[in-house]
Amino acid sequence: MRSVAQGDTVGHNGTVTTPDLAPPRTVAGVVAVWIAAAVAAVLVGVLAPVDERAMWMPVALGGCLVLAFVIQLVLGRVRGFIERVAVSVLGALFVMGFIGIGFGLSSLVGA
Repeated sequence: MRSVAQGDTVGHNGTVTTPDLAPPRTVAGVVAVWIAAAVAAVLVGVLAPVDERAMWMPVALGGCLVLAFVIQLVLGRVRGFIERVAVSVLGALFVMGFIGIGFGLSSLVGA
C-alpha cells in the first residue's frame, strides 16, 4: 500500500453513495393508484349521467394524478420518483379506459 508523500495530490474517485439497507416497497403505491382509478371509474360510470361520463372521466384521472404525487411524496424515496408517478398515472389511464369502454358498450346495448 502506497502512502501519500509530500507533493502528491489526492484524486477524487467520484461520488460515493451508500445503498439502501432495506429499500421500501414502492409497488404498493403504484397499485394503490390503480385501485383508486378503478373505484373512481366505477363511481363515475354509476353516478354520472350517460351524457356526462366523458366529461367526468378526465376529472377523475386528474384526481389520480394528484393522488400519485401525494403517495410518492409520502413514501419519501427520491430514486425513481418520475418513473413511479408515470407508471401510476399510465396504469390509471388504462384501468379507467377499460372500465369506460365497458360502460360505453353497456350503454350501447341498453339503447
